[in-house]
Amino acid sequence: MSNLAEKFPRPEEISSIHPVVQEIGAPGPWEFLADTIYPSLVRLLTGLLIVTLCLWMLAGVVDMVLGLREILTAGWASVAEHAIIKALIMLALLEVIRTLQAYLKLGRVRVTFILDTALVVLIGELMGLWFKEYDVEKVMLGLGTIVTLVILRIATAKSSPESPGVI
Repeated sequence: MSNLAEKFPRPEEISSIHPVVQEIGAPGPWEFLADTIYPSLVRLLTGLLIVTLCLWMLAGVVDMVLGLREILTAGWASVAEHAIIKALIMLALLEVIRTLQAYLKLGRVRVTFILDTALVVLIGELMGLWFKEYDVEKVMLGLGTIVTLVILRIATAKSSPESPGVI
């Protein structure tokens, strides 16, 4: 029986057989781009996106505060409807910002953050239907999607390696 080590070439033999193999040491230009420039660029753009979303939220808060004077002219119910919809949009923005912050911190996006964002947006859309004409089928489809996302959210929280069992 032959020895298994004899069947495979040693590393020094590989570099003599294949001249394409480079010495381990100084990285090439593509490695420098992929390891240094690209992550820095992504972090910069993600940070700028967070700042932009925060400014957008600030403009929304100012718009909501200035909209309070419309209570005297348009009526309380109409203003409350617009305020609720605007507040739900801002909650969705908060979830997007939270997801981006997690990406900056972890270097990846956790599935639970994506599910949380989708849940906030869908619940906001469903609540927005209160003030409009709506089809029963559209509401049932929205509720079914929300229930499915909640089940997925619970499953991902329970199977998460970072925080087992925490929802």
